[in-house]
Amino acid sequence: MFRSPLTLYRTVAIAEAVSWTLLIAGLVLRATVGLDVAVSIGGGIHGFVVLAYAATTVLVAKNQHWTARPTILALIATVVPYATVPLELWLHRSGRLDGPWRTAPAPAPGDPRDRTWHDRAFRAAIGHPLLLGGGLVAAVALAFAVLLVIGPPVPKA
Repeated sequence: MFRSPLTLYRTVAIAEAVSWTLLIAGLVLRATVGLDVAVSIGGGIHGFVVLAYAATTVLVAKNQHWTARPTILALIATVVPYATVPLELWLHRSGRLDGPWRTAPAPAPGDPRDRTWHDRAFRAAIGHPLLLGGGLVAAVALAFAVLLVIGPPVPKA
């Protein structure tokens, strides 16, 4: 299903935008009919998808050798409703999502982007997509659980 960085990134960017819709709908339901649980459900889904989007951004940025600018813009896009979709379009049009997963060293011999230990570890992880995907889902779920235990970012009265 996610045979390229483009398909994975596009799917998660759209899911993040859909999760904004769920959160906003929950806020509207709470304000209009007093259905507080709608915010809990929409907010929970949105929070999980935002964490998944951040993990996907880091993974794709590493694979595509993004500089800090597009990576930071992609991470900031999570706080602006629906911003991940136009950002994904810009990344695609600018060629930053082109190409396959980097399971082998760069074709240019001695490419400095492939000399580090973390580039070799990254290629090894990408070579085992089910293990990598399961590990990322587990890491996102753990981060989500920790954030749930910590509680909402609202000061208690």
